[in-house]
Amino acid sequence: MNPVLLLVDDDEAIRTQMKWALTADYEIVFAEDRAGAVENFKKKKPAVTLLDLGLPPRPTDPDEGLATLADLKALDEMTKVIVISGQGEKKNALEAVAAGAYDFLCKPVDPDELKLLLKRCIYLADLEREYRKAKENQRVTVFEDMMGTSPQMQGVFSFIRKVATTTAPVLLLGESGTGKEMAALAIHRRGPRKDGPFVPINCNAIPENLLESELFGHEKGSFTGATMQRVGLVETAKGGTLFLDEIGELPSSIQVKLLRYLQEQRFQRVGGRQELTSDARIIAATNVDLKAGINQGSFREDLYFRLAVLVISLPPLRERGDDAVLLAQEFLQKYAAQNGKANIAFVPEALRAINRHPWPGNVRELQNRIKRAVIMADSKRITEKDLELSTGIGFSSSTTLKEARENVEREMVQRALKRNLGRISSAAAELGISRPTLYELMERLGISRE
Repeated sequence: MNPVLLLVDDDEAIRTQMKWALTADYEIVFAEDRAGAVENFKKKKPAVTLLDLGLPPRPTDPDEGLATLADLKALDEMTKVIVISGQGEKKNALEAVAAGAYDFLCKPVDPDELKLLLKRCIYLADLEREYRKAKENQRVTVFEDMMGTSPQMQGVFSFIRKVATTTAPVLLLGESGTGKEMAALAIHRRGPRKDGPFVPINCNAIPENLLESELFGHEKGSFTGATMQRVGLVETAKGGTLFLDEIGELPSSIQVKLLRYLQEQRFQRVGGRQELTSDARIIAATNVDLKAGINQGSFREDLYFRLAVLVISLPPLRERGDDAVLLAQEFLQKYAAQNGKANIAFVPEALRAINRHPWPGNVRELQNRIKRAVIMADSKRITEKDLELSTGIGFSSSTTLKEARENVEREMVQRALKRNLGRISSAAAELGISRPTLYELMERLGISRE
């Protein structure tokens, strides 16, 4: 069946012209005024509406057309309305776009331009309709603030449900930005310790000489600056969960003490003699290969086996099918609401760019790009340029998938470094990855640090 197109215009000649131009591709429904438009909209639920602003009883001003637009948007906030305007009414057409119209065309309408615009509009409407239908059917699973329809993520959700009921240590594996901390929090919330504290720590963010004190606490006078006794995070997490992010960066000296705690649930504060106990559950996460670290001597094998009682691998976004578009729509709604930008939407080209982008920074990168695009966009249409996804990189027919991904990653890293004047931390934050991950990328891609 052809998509339904509602044409609201009181000019019979224009209605006839549109019928001849579009009837092969669309089921056209006509209305001559506001009441007819609302009635036919309710009956036929058109994919797109073409709306003339000059409608009876006052066809010389835009008030009735704008009121019709408001009525249609009230019936379906996501409906797509294309306003048709006379040349002298461009200001009114722009006002209509600000009120929620998808776009506008000036009279006389160019048939080819109209057909192209309708195709884009229908494509976007279909995507949004499928998205809403999926949510209504609960195929879009929102699981403890995580979302995904892909089999990979459904598998992750299922695994979390099982491991959450135990108190055994869990090791989360996955690239930077895949949602390891969210998965750890989901395990905590669904487990027997949900009423206890959830205490996260990034093992790579704290200097080695302070990390032991941060984890296990210290006694007054145990080192310069220790002016009072301090309780560590292991004690703070008692009865709850201690989340050790980037566990692969844990110094060897701390690995020994953590291993003892995992074996006996006993520890000593820095400078202390008293044996203390805490029953915090340990969840660790890493984006590096711990087995390679074992072979290189940088990570203890016995600690690895203590941590890896239960292992969950979080898939990168590029392997999650349509989840990227799904998440993009969610982030768009979230940040549009936060920034007071109603009726903002992606153009079809932006959605296609999101689908084909490799997302080296995974969900965090996607989230950051959309947040920035919503804030910086000059219109209600988010383009691939707003998302900075139009890399302009071409590939020949002989280019392998691995080579194509490396080309895109190299281009993105180089641009981020250039925009941030070579500052690694700033570039990593923009890309949605950690500093160690950026260093690894630069080394693998042959990008100089200078």
